[in-house]
Amino acid sequence: MWRGWRSRVACERGSFTAELAAGLPALMLLLVAGLTAVNAVGTRVACVDAAREAALAAARGEPGTIAGTRYAPDGAEVAVTVAGDRVTATVRAPVRTLGAGLPRLVVSGEAVAALEPGAPGPVP
Repeated sequence: MWRGWRSRVACERGSFTAELAAGLPALMLLLVAGLTAVNAVGTRVACVDAAREAALAAARGEPGTIAGTRYAPDGAEVAVTVAGDRVTATVRAPVRTLGAGLPRLVVSGEAVAALEPGAPGPVP
């Protein structure tokens, strides 16, 4: 009775190590993908905030691009356009990925503001 139990334990010895070695790369891939996704969401929120500030500043007659650049993430591009009585600001920023060989992601945020009555003309 005890002899069968010992031989069964001896056969399974090291199986956890083998399973861990097989599953660890997949676990690391999921970790990198998850952290990159969290970073992308944070960068997008920063882009939307910067676009909102740029659109509001341009609608008040202040330089919108400068206001957007102040709030934008590093390496972001800020563009402000005026069409009729609306100001549209777009901010595009690259997302840092945790792998050197991974493709570069770019996220963007956009905001629209109406021109303020009585304010000087919009300044992109």
